[in-house]
Amino acid sequence: MTAVWAVLTGLGFFALIMASIALHEVGHLVPAKLFGVKVPLYFVGFGKRIWSFRRGETEYGIKWILLGGYVRLVGMYPPGRPGRTGRLAELADSAREAERDDITETDVRTGRLFYQKPTWQKLIIMAGGPLMNIVLAFFIFLGINLTFGQLQQTLSIASVADCLDPAPAACVAPPAKQAGLQPGDTIVALNGAGVSTWRQLVTLVRSQGTGELAFTVERPGQGRVTLPAVHGVLRQVVDLNDPSMSVTAGFAGMSSDITTVRVGPVGTLQDMWKLTTQSVSALGTFPQKVVATGVDLVTGKPRDAAGPLSVVGASVAASEIATTDRLTLGSRIASYFSLLGSVNLFVAILNLIPLLPFDGGHIAGALWEALRRALARLFHRPDPGFFDTARLLPVAYVVGAFLVIAGAILVVADIVSPIRIF
Repeated sequence: MTAVWAVLTGLGFFALIMASIALHEVGHLVPAKLFGVKVPLYFVGFGKRIWSFRRGETEYGIKWILLGGYVRLVGMYPPGRPGRTGRLAELADSAREAERDDITETDVRTGRLFYQKPTWQKLIIMAGGPLMNIVLAFFIFLGINLTFGQLQQTLSIASVADCLDPAPAACVAPPAKQAGLQPGDTIVALNGAGVSTWRQLVTLVRSQGTGELAFTVERPGQGRVTLPAVHGVLRQVVDLNDPSMSVTAGFAGMSSDITTVRVGPVGTLQDMWKLTTQSVSALGTFPQKVVATGVDLVTGKPRDAAGPLSVVGASVAASEIATTDRLTLGSRIASYFSLLGSVNLFVAILNLIPLLPFDGGHIAGALWEALRRALARLFHRPDPGFFDTARLLPVAYVVGAFLVIAGAILVVADIVSPIRIF
């Protein structure tokens, strides 16, 4: 029965990711239709059609390879300028040729092509997809925070390590132990500076390095107590902005109590911003981590528990969360949907990268076009016309090829050597 439930929850999570992708494309589709752009296709998946129907000028459907989706907006590339030659011009012209059958003289005359639209409409259309994922992530996280609450670290001390290093190394007391911190103490200041969150405290301790640490605590039965100053030590610790990385920073050797609190819209947005900064940091090392995953796969090394996942791996992780006996039912539900919220937020951030074929590439192209025209007006120069995003197709091909290869590596790794959470 557990195996059946694992399969069902994994498939259910995969279906929810596909629904998120479908809604991402709706984020492009709706404003495109509102602004009069011609939209012949809306599909979830790639490859051959499984099922489709037509409503008006648009065909809606599902395809066999359920690893994404797309909306075809006619006129993504403006007409090429005469006289341009070379391989780059040939690539751009071939892209324009691919959609020529969808463009009629009426479409051109009535301004139904994407490149003909004002900059603000282009920005809304292309940002609509990522914005949809951000909205989905917000309501998923908000629902979890209001219903189940979230686990938060407090400034109350749960435990203090006795030794910096485990046996058989010599036992050297960490700074927290040397200072006299005790379980039950609540830290209110460090070096005279007040602290209000555990993250703020950890950031201050790390920034001190081997410098002086003077803790002020509220101690049961004694009130406020300022403990003797000690020196910090340097240790390899998890990066606060990218949990998959480690950094050398100041270390005190204590852990916090955990409490469950309900968080409203403002707190949810703050949490999403923190997760966004972590995701942006992780994206910077994504190519390196994919290569490392491929090497580990070939050499038979265990997967990095903090490494990247494909949609298959995310579904496996969700299945494991749903079936573990180490969490309460409420915690399992909250963790399951929290993972879905994180996937949506990551999809939004990924698509805002200012390179083709991401949405951010088209956003960057629209902004560059608007800037060129504004500068031309400012300096009384001729209108430079539409920016030819087709000239950036070599970048799109390189990025697209990497995404295909990376996706294949991660899918295989998630099947052969899945990351285990528990």
